[in-house]
Amino acid sequence: MSFLTAEWNDLAMFNYEIDPNILENYVPKGTEIDLWNGKCYISLIGFMFENVKVLGIKVPFHINFEEVNLRFYVKRFEDGIWKRGVVFVKEIVPKHAISIVANTLYNEHYQTMKMRHSRNENENSKSFKYEWFKDAKWNSIAMKTEKKAIPIEPNSEAEFITEHYFGYTNYNKDKSIEYAVSHPRWEQLKVIASKIDVDFESNYGKDFKFLEELKPTSEFLAIGSKITIEGKKTIR
Repeated sequence: MSFLTAEWNDLAMFNYEIDPNILENYVPKGTEIDLWNGKCYISLIGFMFENVKVLGIKVPFHINFEEVNLRFYVKRFEDGIWKRGVVFVKEIVPKHAISIVANTLYNEHYQTMKMRHSRNENENSKSFKYEWFKDAKWNSIAMKTEKKAIPIEPNSEAEFITEHYFGYTNYNKDKSIEYAVSHPRWEQLKVIASKIDVDFESNYGKDFKFLEELKPTSEFLAIGSKITIEGKKTIR
């Protein structure tokens, strides 16, 4: 049985090309930065975590909630193949129990904050907004999109961003943790307009303050799907 089953829906993805040296101290042992066409990416993502079950059981008041995360992309060579995964700088959720479980079992970097969201549509477009309250300020990311779903093309930047199926975290200087994530190939919605109002230094530290002045290289809304998260294993 999977450790967790859920749906990741309406993923607003803001992707930045950055200098990989910035991430040097964040790369888990046994992995290396995964590049696309020689470019290093970090993504700010807001989405809905819905229909959550832990070991097949729905936990009251922890079934549907928002998440916003800052993540980058790594790979690990094992048994003759490259395993492509993500590393989270921080994941923000509104539920303390989620943070406690993820940080304890997977050594993740969850932080609990007050959050809210909105999802609306009219005859011409859809809109999505994710907000979180930090240091007496509401931070927010928002997108307005077309309504028609379009494929994520093979070998595209969007495929690179979405097609990573492992999570990696540092445990200590000698070992790291790996866990598998599964979901079908996603479709996307084209972005018409967007807005980012985030204090990156307050939320993610001085290393990522530069993102306040950096324009995203790309933006898209991944429609999402059902997902599973499996148990962890240790990499030495």
